[in-house]
Amino acid sequence: MNEIVLSIQKLTKQFGDITVVNNLSLAIPHGEVFGLIGSNGAGKTTTIKMLTTLLKPTSGTAFIAGFDILKHPADVRRSIGYVPQLLSADGSLTGYENLLIFAKLYDIPRSERKKRIDEAFSLMDLTDAKDRFVKNYSGGMIRRLEIAQAVLHKPSVLFLDEPTVGLDPVARQSVWNQIELLKEGGTTIILTTHYMEEADFLCTRIAILNKGILVVEGIPDELKASLKKKNATLDDVFSHYAEGIIETGGTFRDISRTRRTASRLG
Repeated sequence: MNEIVLSIQKLTKQFGDITVVNNLSLAIPHGEVFGLIGSNGAGKTTTIKMLTTLLKPTSGTAFIAGFDILKHPADVRRSIGYVPQLLSADGSLTGYENLLIFAKLYDIPRSERKKRIDEAFSLMDLTDAKDRFVKNYSGGMIRRLEIAQAVLHKPSVLFLDEPTVGLDPVARQSVWNQIELLKEGGTTIILTTHYMEEADFLCTRIAILNKGILVVEGIPDELKASLKKKNATLDDVFSHYAEGIIETGGTFRDISRTRRTASRLG
């Protein structure tokens, strides 16, 4: 069995009287692509923010690459890569300049920076665009650049929070292809998504959250088979285990955020 690289132990987050993540426990082995799925407000992004040390849990903890997110947050941050929902690349800089800034932030030795940056561009199929200004990139290219930024320091775990939000189908497929390459290379990936097709294609295992509670966890094909329904899809699994709650509209804030992201990604 692969080594457990991320262990979540009774992780809970409350905002006043509202419990957003409730007693979440998971064990994720090295090399897995693990999907966190749920409707808007299910606790996916809050969970990611706690695991990336951006938000302090109310109770419980998690260990990433052996480091406690509460006791050793700096070590955790050195062990992870994170691509948030909103745009993190600077359009006024070239692709190479963006990665150089991240190489410095990650304290990659000067003697290794060019090699690491070139490797990241090659991995994300962006070598021909490295000297172009990012404002002239397509949406899919920007997302791949952001992933390249996040893997420069060779993290133990890569977090992708809705990595294809706002992208057209062609751009989405290009991002999927690069995530597949990372998966084949053994990178442990934790991603959130609203797209069931995306989760089915990319994830080795998924967990469905509903109102902050872990409802079910397992391999996509096994979860589909559990419904005992011919040609069941992951949409059917979601509808069944999340009590039929599929929120496609979202709140005003959700819609505003998604449209803002889509606009900036082109």
